[in-house]
Amino acid sequence: MEIKTAEFTLSAPMVSMCPPDNKPEYAFIGRSNVGKSSLINMLTNHRRLAKTSQTPGKTLLINHFIINKEWYLVDLPGYGYAKRSKKETARLEQMINGYILQRQQLVCVFVLVDIRLEAQKIDLDFINWLGQSSVPFAIVFTKADKLTHNKAVQSVEAYKKVLMETWEELPQMFVTSSESKQGRDELLQYIADINLSLNDNG
Repeated sequence: MEIKTAEFTLSAPMVSMCPPDNKPEYAFIGRSNVGKSSLINMLTNHRRLAKTSQTPGKTLLINHFIINKEWYLVDLPGYGYAKRSKKETARLEQMINGYILQRQQLVCVFVLVDIRLEAQKIDLDFINWLGQSSVPFAIVFTKADKLTHNKAVQSVEAYKKVLMETWEELPQMFVTSSESKQGRDELLQYIADINLSLNDNG
């Protein structure tokens, strides 16, 4: 898939205020500081589409970007940011859950995890919740350039092993780097294939 256009559409504080059309939506979410904005910018070939920040936890709304005027890339707030108040954390959780469970246009959630870390409970809990809620998702390992190829492979295999303790079938997985653009073509092809199958199904 070639990204010809990528434009910011709107930021919504709740699911009911998301765009009213029926284009497919692909949501990106992960723990704060997982490299989400950098990944979105790398995928769209747009240096500043999603705002990268040295301060984790900056995304506080549901941000929609229209890609090729055909589908939406949705930037969701990160979870697990320690410096938020309980009230703010609860509000964000409610907003994220509302979007993921109620948004009919949502086709797939991409859960971003830092390839350098062993499986974190907060990520596993979120992944398991998606599974229990029957929400289609894929796992995107970020920051692969920070490890050697062998170490990256070992890290993914270790993650699979942890998931196999509770999952019969593993989700689709992508290994990416915003620096080297690793995984970009595979991830965009995955989205293109889903879009094609949606069109075929009418």
